[in-house]
Amino acid sequence: MVKAFKFEGREIAYTSVFAALYAVTVISLAPISFGVYQVRIADALLPLSMMFGMPVAVGTCIGCLAANFYGGLGVIDVIGGSIANLVACTVAYHICRNSLTRKRRILGCFIETAIITVIVGGYLSFIFHIPIEIGLINILIGSLVSINMLGYLLLEALLKRGFSPKQRIE
Repeated sequence: MVKAFKFEGREIAYTSVFAALYAVTVISLAPISFGVYQVRIADALLPLSMMFGMPVAVGTCIGCLAANFYGGLGVIDVIGGSIANLVACTVAYHICRNSLTRKRRILGCFIETAIITVIVGGYLSFIFHIPIEIGLINILIGSLVSINMLGYLLLEALLKRGFSPKQRIE
């Protein structure tokens, strides 16, 4: 049975912060955040779902919705990118929900990359009328940089600064 997430004041605040961070980062780095070739630096926030839980999933979903609306690629990008972030973060959160071991963190990052690659790479090939392989490869490369390199390093830095999984918001 799926547990419903009840957001209270603290969770709503975290969700708002992650939504704003995501949207501002994507929009301020628009030249590399939109298009067939993209490295969405804001996706470095996605691995934080393994630490902060569902506020990151919902926050990056809302932030992506706002940013992609600004980006102007249309409703497919607005909805598809938002769903991709929500699904990727939720799956990674569940992978690390009971244990935030290094193996699970690495697995979570790769799963997020795979989900983003398939969803976003798939619909971008449709939007830009390019072969699906090109869409998938381009998003895969950008996601490896933003999620698996930058995001993983951000997650590790927060853990080294003393963040405990016991402080996770649930």
